[in-house]
Amino acid sequence: METTDHTKQPATVQTAPGQFGELSMRHVLHADLDAFYAAVEVLDNPDLAGKAVMVGGDPENRGVVATASYEARAFGVHSAMPMRTAVRLCPHGIIVHPRFDRYRQLSRAVMDVFHEFTELVEPLSLDEAYLDITELVDAGRLPLAVALELKSRVHENTGLTLSVGAGTSKSVAKIASDLHKPDCLIVVPPGEEREFLAPLSVGKLWGIGPKTGQRLKADGIETIGDLAAQSTGWFQRRFGKRALDVRAKALGEDREQVHTERESKSVSAESTFATDLSGEDNLYPQLTRLAGRVAQHLEGKQLKGKTVTVKARLADFTTFTRQTTLPYPTGSGDVILETAWRLFSRELTPERSFRLLGVGVSGFTEEEEFQLPLFGEELMAEGSIPAQ
Repeated sequence: METTDHTKQPATVQTAPGQFGELSMRHVLHADLDAFYAAVEVLDNPDLAGKAVMVGGDPENRGVVATASYEARAFGVHSAMPMRTAVRLCPHGIIVHPRFDRYRQLSRAVMDVFHEFTELVEPLSLDEAYLDITELVDAGRLPLAVALELKSRVHENTGLTLSVGAGTSKSVAKIASDLHKPDCLIVVPPGEEREFLAPLSVGKLWGIGPKTGQRLKADGIETIGDLAAQSTGWFQRRFGKRALDVRAKALGEDREQVHTERESKSVSAESTFATDLSGEDNLYPQLTRLAGRVAQHLEGKQLKGKTVTVKARLADFTTFTRQTTLPYPTGSGDVILETAWRLFSRELTPERSFRLLGVGVSGFTEEEEFQLPLFGEELMAEGSIPAQ
């Protein structure tokens, strides 16, 4: 198995618990399967090897790309793109309908390999996870050796290719794993986090979305190094409650733990319509269906939330969300529907038509995020995580 030549040899690190409760240095891997859905299709059908594979729905039914092979990505195809656009960019591309049962099967096999290395595994989706390998490093193994063995074992057991980033924090490891895909391996040695991050685009940092990135660049902040050079007061003025977290990540010093159980943040459902819809008569039934599905899942999880969110996408692909917080938590379908309709109805105008509608509930006492699959639902990124 080949690895890229972007690997940095890590320094040998001796770690030990500090005095007065100080934590020892942690060592984290971020492991991400390359173009997972497409890779599975190639694995099961070798005739697709080397071809532009686009996994998703049919273009005539407003299907959306779930993921694309790297051959298709070379033509500009990417996750969450309308399949019609993908076909226009890559007319020779091969459309394959997703097989989620098969993806889950292989995902379980990969996660089993991860658990052979450590019990501290935090799955993020079907195709990626964090692994805390501190115990292995403390026992004398190098992060590079662990990462190489992990890649090899996953390939031997499943035939799939894994990109891995290693660092002393989750954010550094994740950024590293994504830099030179596919089949990437980058180890950021302890003490070199800031040097590694400094030249990278500020948009690669966790918590910096496209809009924030644009505003920062307008202020002359192009790189993570530019961001890290700002004062604590500047971060507080710019990011408010998030200031300390964003600054720590820019410096490569965040200490977020690897969580073996993900906490729930929201339950949501969304659907893309076969044709654009407009007017109360057409849209209210859709919102009713979505609110009912969310309420059903809340009941099954014994959850109640205080915040109701509506997501909508217009015919021109303009997307917006509206949300409100109730004075009490609810799991009632009627309350969710009433609240969602109150938010959404304000956006209805005679000239507006909609291609997507979604409803979500959040603000739980104990939270976890669920994306509910619905018939006709828009296929998003792999594992219902932001697009690759």
